[in-house]
Amino acid sequence: MSSELRLKKLRGSGGYVMAKVTDEQQTKGNLGGPDLFLAAIGRLDPETVTKYFCNICEKEFEGPPKIEFENPNEEVAENLILAEKGQYICNSCNSTIAEYREFKKQDETGKIGNAKPVEAVVESAPQQVAEPVTQTPQNTVTQPGPVTSVTSIEGRAVYDENANKIGVAKQVGIDATQSMVLVLTKNDGIEGSIPWKSIKKIGEIILLGNPEATTQPGKCSNCGFGNKEGSKFCEECGTKL
Repeated sequence: MSSELRLKKLRGSGGYVMAKVTDEQQTKGNLGGPDLFLAAIGRLDPETVTKYFCNICEKEFEGPPKIEFENPNEEVAENLILAEKGQYICNSCNSTIAEYREFKKQDETGKIGNAKPVEAVVESAPQQVAEPVTQTPQNTVTQPGPVTSVTSIEGRAVYDENANKIGVAKQVGIDATQSMVLVLTKNDGIEGSIPWKSIKKIGEIILLGNPEATTQPGKCSNCGFGNKEGSKFCEECGTKL
């Protein structure tokens, strides 16, 4: 793979940066669509960033934004360490251009186990999400661990039971049956949804797999989607059941 640097636009939740990146970094930032994402690449050398755009300022600036990071080395799941987390910040208004998190395994040959739940929060969910959720009978929704704010879920990596990253969480929604679902952007760039009851744990990552539950007929082993019993292929991702 070539190590030649190429100038690319790298998108974030609050804007974008123009930076010179290697082919390897491009591969990391490519989630399957036409755009490259800064969150998937992580921390860049500021000298490689030529300019950035801030959505709040609605303006493009020359040079790199501020890059702030810390190395918590926190165990967020069995055999999974949060090695670094950081954000790109506008020099003018201090708003966040993009956030990133980098993980590492303690044992590279081992699998990732249960994720540790986040601390309970009391902040309310955004109005557009909270309103339909209240229409769903409480007893029909399986909550994964303590209550977690909807806003804290956005941007978290979603892993299946086999520790394979399948996408990035986007928001919480309601499907046609009035059941809560996790809406995510899959690795191929296409938006998909996963039944909320298929979430095992929520921490710095979102781990799928019903805790202490028997295998559901029709459940997809790849994305966790609950298909109709007797289905031969997953209606969500097309994987053979």
